[in-house]
Amino acid sequence: MNKKVLVLDYKTGNVDSVIKAVNILGYEAIFSSKKNDIDKVQKIILPGQGAYNYAMQKLNDNNILENIKKKISEENIFVLGICLGMQILSTIGIENDRTNGLNYIEGEVKIMKNSPNKLPHIGWNTVKFLDENENLFKDIQNEKDFYFIHSYYFSCKNKENVIATTKYNEEFPSIIRNNNIYGVQFHPEKSLKNGIRLFENFLKLK
Repeated sequence: MNKKVLVLDYKTGNVDSVIKAVNILGYEAIFSSKKNDIDKVQKIILPGQGAYNYAMQKLNDNNILENIKKKISEENIFVLGICLGMQILSTIGIENDRTNGLNYIEGEVKIMKNSPNKLPHIGWNTVKFLDENENLFKDIQNEKDFYFIHSYYFSCKNKENVIATTKYNEEFPSIIRNNNIYGVQFHPEKSLKNGIRLFENFLKLK
């Protein structure tokens, strides 16, 4: 079993806790964007916080995007996008500029409603699983709290891609999936034991 996991380095910060969580679970986190490191792994995590357009700009630098897409298409490996990493799985993002995303899950990333609660959405909030048989949710009780920090949400074109929701001013997708591609709007690395369990479940997918 290949226990090497790529935590993609695309200059979006917030990676130390992700790397630590992967390592604690007995896997080897490789924090890199180099092709020879991408070639070694069987799982990819897209971490991130910050702006959609900046993230896509960095992915387009130095052939990172080309190498990642080739790896995913040729080997059909599992991918987990976290927060901004989830958002860039979309078709389009409108933060700062209208920017093309990775288009692995069809949809658009939009600004959230700013009332009655102010943005950003920060702190613990309930995640409602829509399919409790989903392997990503194994041994995690439904409607538990995870840690969020964001102002934009992923509006999926196809409702079947939404596998969990959360409410902040309005209901929004908090976990999405298209076959081997997953995205979580919250930060599992900041979500204590349930977050670690979610990482473990992802790393065990095959």
